[in-house]
Amino acid sequence: MANIQFKTAWDHIRRAPFQALAALFVLGTTFFVISILSILTYSSGKIIKYFETRPQIIAFLKDEVTESQVSELRQGIENDSRVKEVKYISKEEALEIYKKATASNPVLSELVSPSIFPASLELSVTDLSYAQVVIDEIKGSQYVDQVGFTASLGSEDNLGEVISRLRNITWYLRIGGGAFAILLTSTSFLVLIIIIGMRLTTRRGEIEILSLIGATPGFIRNPIILEALIYVFAGVFAGWFLALILVLYSTPSLINYFGEIPILPKNTMELISIFALIFCIEALIGVFLAFTGSILAVSRVKKKK
Repeated sequence: MANIQFKTAWDHIRRAPFQALAALFVLGTTFFVISILSILTYSSGKIIKYFETRPQIIAFLKDEVTESQVSELRQGIENDSRVKEVKYISKEEALEIYKKATASNPVLSELVSPSIFPASLELSVTDLSYAQVVIDEIKGSQYVDQVGFTASLGSEDNLGEVISRLRNITWYLRIGGGAFAILLTSTSFLVLIIIIGMRLTTRRGEIEILSLIGATPGFIRNPIILEALIYVFAGVFAGWFLALILVLYSTPSLINYFGEIPILPKNTMELISIFALIFCIEALIGVFLAFTGSILAVSRVKKKK
């Protein structure tokens, strides 16, 4: 029985290939965009997490500060619930960091000594929204000479703008991208209903004959649902596969461009596992579209009849 119904659905698809291609194109485009938006949302979350979990604030200490004063300042910062982690960088460690950064040009580090580098405290906050307040408080300390923010291009003057920009980008990707994905999904849903409705209209005589000879409603309806499922699964796979190929191809360049920011997994299997999760979610959405669209199309034709 199932084989007969599947064969019937496949025969109907072959009889109208242009309608099938139209459905495949719309559904494929929809799920391609959804896949890309899902990866962009994942990457934006990784960027935000990167800045939230690394030392964002650097407090450069005055040269005359003693170890006990540094310990007192550090203890006070560590007791702040808004601060996640504090790390002390001595003058010697600062020199080593400078040497590693200029390893390609050793001449730059030959004439420098630890005395020219200030000791510092590097700290990260639990949320970027706390950064400006924490910076203002640390700047008021008598032991601190300057305060810098690693994401603000050398100073804290544009800190608020940097934080706002990071938040806005993530918000636009999630809300704007979600709205765009819903719009495309709705368009695909309407196209699916229209195509199935057109098929039912052309098969009205065949359906009436089947009803007269005693065919059950399920026997008549199942090939229609199978046809919609074929459209949907073909569209989901086509869109998902194209997005997978595009992301796999561009991942090495993106990783190289963003450097230490983990915008995408470096492990190919981990990236594929993320796409596998995306495919499962898209398949569930596709099944919902197929069943709902088929039932609505059948109801619409019955009302006309």
